[in-house]
Amino acid sequence: MVGPGALQRARRLCHWGPAVALAVVAVCSATAMADAALWYWPLDTAGGSVNFVMLLNWTVMILYNYFSAMFVGPGYVPLGWTPEKSQDCMFLQYCKVCQSYKAPRSHHCRKCNRCVLKMDHHCPWINNCCGYQNHASFTLFLLLAPLGCIHASFIFIMTMYTQLYNRMKVILTNKTSIESWIEEKAKDRIQYYQTGETFIFPYDMGSKWKNFRQVFTWSGIPEGDGLDWPVRDGCHQYSLTIEQLKQKADKRVRSVRYRAIDDYSGVCCPVTKGVKTLFTTPCTEEPRIALSKGDLILATRGLKHWMYGEKILISAADGMEQERGWFPRKCVEKYQYDSETDQPVDGEKKSK
Repeated sequence: MVGPGALQRARRLCHWGPAVALAVVAVCSATAMADAALWYWPLDTAGGSVNFVMLLNWTVMILYNYFSAMFVGPGYVPLGWTPEKSQDCMFLQYCKVCQSYKAPRSHHCRKCNRCVLKMDHHCPWINNCCGYQNHASFTLFLLLAPLGCIHASFIFIMTMYTQLYNRMKVILTNKTSIESWIEEKAKDRIQYYQTGETFIFPYDMGSKWKNFRQVFTWSGIPEGDGLDWPVRDGCHQYSLTIEQLKQKADKRVRSVRYRAIDDYSGVCCPVTKGVKTLFTTPCTEEPRIALSKGDLILATRGLKHWMYGEKILISAADGMEQERGWFPRKCVEKYQYDSETDQPVDGEKKSK
């Protein structure tokens, strides 16, 4: 059976004050943590970890003091209370509702319908009085909440600045985020192979204002039809697509073949693959791919505990097809094979 204390605590929560206060704390805390993960990923640096732990600490301390102030309460004058010395009654007021004398510094609260010890005020946000027993926790809540908000506001500002800067930076050079990544890979490819060629992004008009006008117009409708684009001198419509084809060919050459040595279900945060794998899952919307022992994968990039690649599937109807995504590094091992026959070497045959 549910005790009277539990019912009383439930009634404290069923009020507009706690509902609004807890909703504000939940929204601010969740948004700040999500933004902190975007702006200062906690697993990359010690500073990011400290920042994230501080956010958690603010939330825990705010909620702890809030619930303490609400559920511990202010303390009440016992019903029917009288001072030890009967002659002291002449110095005290008598409460007809509580049928007791009012102790020094106590006042009757019409909301609580009790005489409250060292009553300060009745607070709708905690749906309780602030008084003798909860004065400290209530004050700490009032102190910690603004401090936590200041920290969260700093994170919001930095996240907005970072995201807006990155978005405006690509607009002023007439690029998209994907095209910026393609340009970076073009520089890496040219430097790696030392081809001596120079990649020039074809859609940069050379003027920030002209690039800006490619996105923002007075009519609100972008210029052109979205199929043909003006290009700078020395480039043509297919300069970027040609570079993409070169990068795809380079990726095939530089990819490494792996073989799955453990099953992986494809879940985003695998609990059974180790703590480090769980807490370093890639922060991206890119998919994961399920693995079964013996699957072959062409890995094209990777992190310390994760890899990204294409799983080679053999389809009787369509030949070879690829399924791309992330998978835990500990689930695979390098696959030694003969490049001419595409067959495993002796070591692989024995391991099977």
